[in-house]
Amino acid sequence: MKTVRLTVAEAFANYLAAQKIEIDGKVEQLFGAAFAIFGHGNVTCFGQQLKNIEDKIPTWRGQNEQSMATAAIAYAKANQRRRIGIATSSIGPGATNMITAAGIAHTNRLPLLLISGDAYISRLPDPVLQQPENFHNPSITCNDAFKPLTRYWDRIVSPAQIIQSLPHALNTMLDPETCGPVFIGLPQDVQGMAYDFPEAFFADKVHRIRRPEPEMLVIEEAKEILLNAERPLIISGGGVHYSLATDELADFAAKHNIPVVETIAGRATMLQDNPLNAGPIGVTGSNSANYMAAHADVVLAIGTRLQDFTTGSWSVFRNPDMKLISINVAKFDAIKHMSYPVLGDAKACMTKLSGVLGNWRSAQVWADTAKAQADEWKAEVYRRTHPKKGELLPGTSSYAEVIGKLNTQMEKGDTVLTAAGGLPAELSMNWQNYQIGKFDIDFGFSCMGYEIAGGWGAKIANPDNDVVVLVGDGSYLIQNSDIYSSVLTGQKMILVVCDNGGFAVINKLQNNTGNESFNNLLEDCRRPDGELARVDFAKHAESQGAISEKLTSIDQFDAAFVRAKEADRTYVIVVDIDPVSPAAWSKCDCWWEVGLPEVTRNEGTEKKVADWQEGKNLQRRGV
Repeated sequence: MKTVRLTVAEAFANYLAAQKIEIDGKVEQLFGAAFAIFGHGNVTCFGQQLKNIEDKIPTWRGQNEQSMATAAIAYAKANQRRRIGIATSSIGPGATNMITAAGIAHTNRLPLLLISGDAYISRLPDPVLQQPENFHNPSITCNDAFKPLTRYWDRIVSPAQIIQSLPHALNTMLDPETCGPVFIGLPQDVQGMAYDFPEAFFADKVHRIRRPEPEMLVIEEAKEILLNAERPLIISGGGVHYSLATDELADFAAKHNIPVVETIAGRATMLQDNPLNAGPIGVTGSNSANYMAAHADVVLAIGTRLQDFTTGSWSVFRNPDMKLISINVAKFDAIKHMSYPVLGDAKACMTKLSGVLGNWRSAQVWADTAKAQADEWKAEVYRRTHPKKGELLPGTSSYAEVIGKLNTQMEKGDTVLTAAGGLPAELSMNWQNYQIGKFDIDFGFSCMGYEIAGGWGAKIANPDNDVVVLVGDGSYLIQNSDIYSSVLTGQKMILVVCDNGGFAVINKLQNNTGNESFNNLLEDCRRPDGELARVDFAKHAESQGAISEKLTSIDQFDAAFVRAKEADRTYVIVVDIDPVSPAAWSKCDCWWEVGLPEVTRNEGTEKKVADWQEGKNLQRRGV
């Protein structure tokens, strides 16, 4: 066997650089971007090796470990999970800062390679800088905290170990069923250890994402369920995007005349003008989709985790005899709520199921119902995005109004992106799909701070088109340093900062559950002298190198957006949003379970709890 003597850091970097993927007939680097903040735990060995492979895997300098790992996640999502981002940190706080990003990737089934430095295996210099010692188990370090939030976890304690570990880590991220974050801990002494590695380990390898095929017996049984359906409904989830199955979805729905509703992750899997697209489902959805779910007798869920915002905490399906068929690559997701599981790739399953269904079509009256319901929803969206004079506080706008303007001004190829707070619901409820994909909401982990970092990562993945980030003032304050990252690296974004003076959506939830406003709106957090301190977001963004402007009226938005499109670097538009007026918030007919007290202390809370209990009576209990 031919061998080559390399350090662990050299071998690690060379292996990553040798991994390729075939996309649409073109071979590219599997790891298309690395994001790094160097410290004593990763700079001396691994950091230098990243420099040696930067012609294959460019490294981008982050400003915060959480946000740079978040950027890597958005990079993978923008590439439909076919290319992967790397995030590397030093030990201690650099590592633990990335735990939140691991949670995002794990919840949303997205690949992410996390590499952190670790304490010395020899333990001779212990305790080293940033090492919190565990009194009862000296082998535990900060990096063990990643275990609950990763699909694969390993600590390299011997050079030979990577020959086994790295292929397993890679296959975890590439397998559609297990896709998620991977963590590798590299102790500082082990990084520099040398070993005679087999040369074959570093040979270029071209990967392809596998498409698990369903069993035909299962397909035949799913067919029998559908043939007996009078009101079938398709729920399209994010797995349709990752399977590259949007064409198959449209063809399947058209051939069999089945209405389609979309989850948040499944938004923009079907164009909005398709007469079978009945809109977004669930708490952050539409009355049209929720009406269809309430009356469906067979639901075909494709590539969805059936999260509580999709199912209204399992209250949207009002037909007690409704049958659920779940197409999913992951058995864990496919068997939820006693569904009939069809294990396999979304594209492969739809193709085979359509074949056995032949020319069967559901009743036209059901499809007509879907279109009529969707038309009502679209009319409601128009009313929300064009509020009447006097409905909102003077000088403010609503999220919906801003979204409506973006919806008509963004160009083909542009991506819209948001996360957490009130914006995901507003974007999901009001967006009209004029193009397939190019739509990113993190509402699985619902991570405040994803927005700006995610926009940076999405832009790296889509350098030829604009990424438009919608971010609230609360999320902006939590994580904003990647405005500077985008300026520093020349990756221009357009940021629309929607300033509603605090955590307004949580204030709304607080009030809607019978509680008084407290600690959410800035108005309720004044200094002892009564003065209200506010942030000038336009100046703050400008201090990071962006071009920025604060609008005094929503009428100025269109012209500002044109300037943003023409700008040569990141451009920030700040808009004041009404936090309290009823017209400022979109809503739909859907219940959602929130934790409320069994014992109440005032009449208002008692009524809210009673209303909540009435909705809970509609909840499906595990079936």
